Amino acid sequence: MRIKFWGVRGSTPTPERRNSRYGGNTSCVEVTLADGTLIILDCGSGLRSLGRSLLRRNGKQPLRAAIFLTHFHWDHIQGIPFFAPLYAPGNVFQFHSVQHRELELKAAIEGQMSNPYFPVDMSVMRSQRYFRELNAHPVTVGRAEISWAELNHPQGCIGFRVEADDAVFAYATDTEPGSPVHDRNVRQLARNADVFVYDAQYTPEQLRGEKKGWGHSTYEEGARIALECGARRLVMFHHDPDHDDAYMDRLVLRAQSVYANTLAAAEGLTLKIARGNVEVAAVSGVAAESEGNGDGDAAHAALPRGNGTKRGQNAPAVSLVSR
Repeated sequence: MRIKFWGVRGSTPTPERRNSRYGGNTSCVEVTLADGTLIILDCGSGLRSLGRSLLRRNGKQPLRAAIFLTHFHWDHIQGIPFFAPLYAPGNVFQFHSVQHRELELKAAIEGQMSNPYFPVDMSVMRSQRYFRELNAHPVTVGRAEISWAELNHPQGCIGFRVEADDAVFAYATDTEPGSPVHDRNVRQLARNADVFVYDAQYTPEQLRGEKKGWGHSTYEEGARIALECGARRLVMFHHDPDHDDAYMDRLVLRAQSVYANTLAAAEGLTLKIARGNVEVAAVSGVAAESEGNGDGDAAHAALPRGNGTKRGQNAPAVSLVSR
């Protein structure tokens, strides 16, 4: 299983120099299985760069992907109108999320392209699009089994657990601790996960104060859950728009003081899970990746390559702290 981060920011894109190392695009994660099955989690502004990369990789070959949406706040769907593969004939996409009826799911996805919000509607997209409402049963995509659980977020949100290739990837963004039911759900998703991606938008001080009730969590809570549930690698995610690179560096160090196997997601970060080993495979430069220039420049390559975590083994902590 290969996991690549294309958007890691929460709430709104922040295309600013001060965020260049971690990235300013909103939530989008690519999961590729050993058999080539493509799964996309969330469609924030990072989806645009993923789409360009997929077109380069696939050439003229038809593209098929399963897309799972945690919820419909703008920072998780705003990349859909700019996802170039949706406009190409022969491509097939199946959208999955929780709604009461199929029409509501379809309308929630297509609504942002309706008048007066966008110059054209989804009818200009020539790909095949299907919309599937999730129920209590796991979804099978290729060789993957994908289960979900409700999270604590205004207007609702769900997290996902992807099990395939003898690997477990848990994705729990946009959730606030404090609800016993939802706290149990997060722990069910994270149990013995190889990689656990968790909402760390706020500091503990912010969550106790002015940000209580906004539906987000902290690195401290993520570290506690990872320790409690046996997750092998914690990845801080959904970074606050006001947390620049230097501030994120400090938060990573604070998180590692609680749970050493912690890092913060950055655009281009690639994790590979194989035979019980979690390898930090690459960190591509944000601008370099969007232009297709290979591995990116040294300014963004702050993570060592080849660092891994085996099941039952504590690995050296890695972060995006500049040296």
